[in-house]
Amino acid sequence: MFDVHIDATYAWLGVALVSVATAGVAATLPASPPPDAGGVATTIDSVADGEYPATAEHGLAADRIRLTPGSVSLSNGDGTARSTLHAPRITPVPTTAGTVDGRLHRLLDGVPPNAVFEDPTALADAAEHAREQEHAWHTAPNRLTIRRVQYGDVHVTLVG
Repeated sequence: MFDVHIDATYAWLGVALVSVATAGVAATLPASPPPDAGGVATTIDSVADGEYPATAEHGLAADRIRLTPGSVSLSNGDGTARSTLHAPRITPVPTTAGTVDGRLHRLLDGVPPNAVFEDPTALADAAEHAREQEHAWHTAPNRLTIRRVQYGDVHVTLVG
């Protein structure tokens, strides 16, 4: 009754090997998925394609962000994701001080354009200058703000 059957020993060894293999595979899986650049791009495009001034925010689960006038890239320890923007003329406003005109930061924070810029041409020039800057990786904020502003005939979509 207490004898060990030879088949049982092989069965236990097989189960032990499968358990070790399963644990090894589970240990190599990433802890979370790569960031959702597609969702961020959809939010940016929805604000930029609108007819009227609007503001939106999108939460980020990323460590770093790279904004260009035509794409958004997010990176964390589990990977990097990039998505193309379909809306034209996005103006990146990175959180790093000194890389972009500070007046654009004020606009992104909700200050009306006529309180920040002397005329629509000044807004258009500042936005064009920001789009022409080198678009490097920056530390990602917890929330990305997207704001479409209008000053006279000038429409600008700020992202930062």
